[in-house]
Amino acid sequence: MSKIDQFKTLLTEGQIYKKDFIVLGTGILDGEAITNTHIKIPLKTLNRHGLIAGATGTGKTKTLQVIAEQLSLKGIPSVLMDLKGDLSGLAMPGESNDFILKRSATIGVDYTPQGLPVELMTISNEKGVRLRATVSEFGPVLISQIMELNDTQRGVVALVFRYCDLHHLPLLDLKDFKRVLQFVSNEGKEAITKEFGQVSAASVNTIMRKIIELEQQGADRFFGERSFEVNDFVRTKDGKGVISIIRLTDIQSRPKLFSTFMLSLLSEIYETFPEQGDADQPKLCLFIDEAHLVFSSASKDLLDKIETIIKLIRSKGVGVFFCTQTPTDVPDNVLGQLGLKVQHALRAFTAKDRRAITKTAENYPDSPFYKTSEVLTSMGIGEALVTALNEKGIPTPLAHTLVRAPITRMDILEDSEIRGLVSNSQLASKYNQEIDHDSAFEILERKMEQVQRDQDKATLPGPPPRSGSRTKQDESLLGELSKNTMVRQMGRTLFRELARGILGSFTGKRR
Repeated sequence: MSKIDQFKTLLTEGQIYKKDFIVLGTGILDGEAITNTHIKIPLKTLNRHGLIAGATGTGKTKTLQVIAEQLSLKGIPSVLMDLKGDLSGLAMPGESNDFILKRSATIGVDYTPQGLPVELMTISNEKGVRLRATVSEFGPVLISQIMELNDTQRGVVALVFRYCDLHHLPLLDLKDFKRVLQFVSNEGKEAITKEFGQVSAASVNTIMRKIIELEQQGADRFFGERSFEVNDFVRTKDGKGVISIIRLTDIQSRPKLFSTFMLSLLSEIYETFPEQGDADQPKLCLFIDEAHLVFSSASKDLLDKIETIIKLIRSKGVGVFFCTQTPTDVPDNVLGQLGLKVQHALRAFTAKDRRAITKTAENYPDSPFYKTSEVLTSMGIGEALVTALNEKGIPTPLAHTLVRAPITRMDILEDSEIRGLVSNSQLASKYNQEIDHDSAFEILERKMEQVQRDQDKATLPGPPPRSGSRTKQDESLLGELSKNTMVRQMGRTLFRELARGILGSFTGKRR
């Protein structure tokens, strides 16, 4: 048996599936693509998550685009976090040319350009369906982790949430959160102390600064109403899965907002979706481009939360795929949970780069046809090392793969095309209206205004008091003065001086 036949046999026997799959490309041996040696990814194990990695310009974003296309054609919706702005082209058909036709023929797949159902979304100032969440939906634990609070400060946040629950003060946006913190440390301090104990002013001030830091990164536009319902991600149109593209091009310099949004999205999906069990295909797939932004600024608590959700969310039929430059950008505990690995070329310019390549090569199955560390540095654009999990959960043979070309546009949409998509969106009309319901801020403001009015009434002049009588206002004033330390000290000094003068007159002494 020739080497090519051995190669084909290895891939064929390692990719025997009873259920449906997608074709990512064809195998490459000794630098030559082997036609119809398809590299297949089973739908059944796509909820085991995945990684798409590679140096800048190696084609990893186009691989992400191809996978999202093939899922849509199978009726599986997906969510794409687009930080570079180059995924909106999924809405329009690609352009056929000789290079793409030749590549498709080499792989052994048809090339039929077509646009796919796309929903443009945003958490910032980009055009699209507005995604929001309320502070209450985050809860005290998650909001504390995002702000990286210590145990004492977390206790204050938990107290605030509890107080708001008991007194029916909805926490919808950051304005509400700040107003309740001001109330806790000022007007409501006495009531809070009686009900929950003393609250540290220093802790309240620290929490307030953390909220302002979130606001400076644009979180004030994210927190509020109307809250997005994650079930709206799970839609099909004409039998194709809807691709929800969250446009994040203007928050690359605000990683805390990005990680806040991503974690809230994963948490909401996990809490909302029912258990799916062992299904034949995922219910939803999430692709997180530039994933290093999530992990580089995350605290240990936040990383632990992400790791926990990644472990558990697959039971909901959800697959999460991280797209980044090197696998080392993803924490080891998360990396160990990933089933699909698509590794584009890495570049070795420094000793650190070479060590990273050696470490990356160790994370892939051994292959009799490749020396992984050498292939990692020699692959061309649009080529990748691929291994997935078969339907029994066993890694498929490692394959140097020529990835198929996207059938949608490999470029961004023009502004007029973006406006057309948003104007025709049913979700935009549902979520883009600004809503500011009666919440904690308004309720506390009215309460303080009422207190002020009552105080003003109490200080209005009344009828003159009868001679020799003392009014309640006088008694109140005397009571307040008696509590004043300076007044008491002056009184004691005056009493001593009077006493000395009187005693001196009795004894005939003069001071």
